[in-house]
Amino acid sequence: MQLGFVTAILSDLSFEEVLSFAASEGYQCVEAMCWPSATVDRPYGGVCHIDVTNFTQAQADDVRALCEKHHVRLSALGYYANALSDDANEAEVARSHFRKVIAAAPLLGLSGVNGFIGANRWRPLEENFATFTQVWPDIIRYAEDRGVKVGIENCPMLMPYTWPFGVNLARTPAIWRRMFETIPSPNFGLNYDPSHLVMQLMDPIAPIREFGPRIFHTHAKDMRIDRHRLDDIGSLEPPMSRSTAKIPGLGDVPWGLWIGALTDAGYDGPVCVEVEDEAFHDTLEGRKRSLRISRGVLQPLIT
Repeated sequence: MQLGFVTAILSDLSFEEVLSFAASEGYQCVEAMCWPSATVDRPYGGVCHIDVTNFTQAQADDVRALCEKHHVRLSALGYYANALSDDANEAEVARSHFRKVIAAAPLLGLSGVNGFIGANRWRPLEENFATFTQVWPDIIRYAEDRGVKVGIENCPMLMPYTWPFGVNLARTPAIWRRMFETIPSPNFGLNYDPSHLVMQLMDPIAPIREFGPRIFHTHAKDMRIDRHRLDDIGSLEPPMSRSTAKIPGLGDVPWGLWIGALTDAGYDGPVCVEVEDEAFHDTLEGRKRSLRISRGVLQPLIT
């Protein structure tokens, strides 16, 4: 496995500065965020370290040269937008730009991109799934034609303003199973993040046994459940009202068991730290420190 991090947490650094920091801290790879330039849609979103809007081979060669200079590779390109949004313009932008992310990957010598399926938060599961079957087969065929694998992160995006359905359909094993039955392509899989299962009070390890071959990329983010708060408000409130995103080692994810299950499943890809821990956000040095701590927790397990 290769230890990396998601570049969104260092949004105020240039791509080369991100690579320089990664190299100095012993990280082997980074997942580069590729939102449309100057578009900020939510916390941790809207970050653009590689602008693929009108991406050329010359630009790709420049990016690859920077990676070689700092001896840090790209694990994947990331763009986590809502291709099934109730806002038709938002959905179209997400679909169109995700194709640009897919098209950029081969120019960079990459075989993987990551994103969300999306969802219409006002519609029930079956209506969202029906829209998925209309939208995503074409996107995956587009990726197949370019030799690119699409990893879908399992974050349900369950916040107060998206409660109760969220804005990412791909949130549970039951739904993944249906997704992969609908689109059986070997280029369609998961960017697996255990924190989102913990947030939903689910086992983050068990699904690896079934879906291991579909795991193309992983995010290492922790989640802490406040059991006293859960006992007070119950499980029918927005999950983040009784859960807190943490860096690896400071929450409830059993990292040794998680890495062990991945190795048992034959996974040997990127493990990218995703920092959404507000305890470290106030300063750039605090955010860098969060990545140093995360490296200290995970590196002994994967090297």
